[in-house]
Amino acid sequence: MHILSGEERVFAALASPVRREVLRLLRDAGPQPVTDLAAHFDMARPSFSEHLRVLREAGLVSESRAGRQRLYRLEGAALYEVQEWLNPFERFWRDRLTAIGGVLDSLDGDES
Repeated sequence: MHILSGEERVFAALASPVRREVLRLLRDAGPQPVTDLAAHFDMARPSFSEHLRVLREAGLVSESRAGRQRLYRLEGAALYEVQEWLNPFERFWRDRLTAIGGVLDSLDGDES
């Protein structure tokens, strides 16, 4: 059995549209009780709890207790790792688009 590295857990967690939506909700509205988050999804509570567990284990969210409520908060450090991994791809596409722009500019110059 292969044990996932931290980076692999983050990417596995981000593979789910449900989990990405949970992250978006936390990003946009800040920390929220689990009941408020679950209200956005049409699924059984145990299934939703499993999504939250995956996000916690990947380090993408943290859980704290406030009385009887469990509050979930977005944790940015794991997302920084994703951004670092994506940066070379962003540079790749920016370079390609710049090259295409140069070709198109030269074509415009040929028409004059």
